[in-house]
Amino acid sequence: MTIGEEVDAKKQVVGPDRIWGLLSGADTVYVASGRKRLVFKPDGSNREELVNKATGPTGNLRAPTLRIGKNLYIGFNEAMYEDLTG
Repeated sequence: MTIGEEVDAKKQVVGPDRIWGLLSGADTVYVASGRKRLVFKPDGSNREELVNKATGPTGNLRAPTLRIGKNLYIGFNEAMYEDLTG
């Protein structure tokens, strides 16, 4: 795997508008929520919910966030990453 871009969330704040720009460019967004994995198809109707799920307590984009192809994986859930690595 090659890392195309790495952003330190502690040093660079990504606000709601930029988060939505990232999310809306994806075909599918997978968000770790405890032991569950939430799946979203970004569109204008779910903008607020999706941005809220993708945002951590600091108001920044949750980490880790991975873009693989046209899909985004946000937050950590062991099963979600096991599925990615096979």
